[in-house]
Amino acid sequence: MFKRILLVVVVLIGALLAYAATRPDSFRVERATVIKAPPAKVFALIDDFHQWAGWSPWEKLDPAMKRSHSGAASGKGAVYAWEGNGDVGAGRMEILETTAPSRVLIRLDFIKPFEARNTAEYTLRPEGEATRVTWAMYGPAPFVSKLMQVFVSMDAMIGKDFEQGLANLKALAER
Repeated sequence: MFKRILLVVVVLIGALLAYAATRPDSFRVERATVIKAPPAKVFALIDDFHQWAGWSPWEKLDPAMKRSHSGAASGKGAVYAWEGNGDVGAGRMEILETTAPSRVLIRLDFIKPFEARNTAEYTLRPEGEATRVTWAMYGPAPFVSKLMQVFVSMDAMIGKDFEQGLANLKALAER
């Protein structure tokens, strides 16, 4: 009886691992909103890491979080690093490309709670008197990530944070 139970468990684990291996090799999470402000005003809040304290959904999760800025003051070459509690982890962002007032491309390196190298991209498109802001994050999905995504969707895991961040950005830009 024990051998049968063990065999069933091994087969189930093997099936789970095989299924995880069939998952996509990359991921993309994206959210968008319309902000009643000109693109230049919204762009200034994204292109300068010093402004992120006013809208980033993770800034308030750890009041004791250690933050550092280096490189350029804003735009290409600006760097923001953080180290905090389990809710925010530790990592580093660097603005790789910026096209005022329509696009900011950021390399996002997570260190804790797990290592990951992703890209965050903000695109801004005028819509009459407003600006459509799209926030996307994408990157590779290594096997461990694929295995996690069998149980928890990456979109569900961080999509709500993007929605909160965009709502905060909207409130700040529309003041």
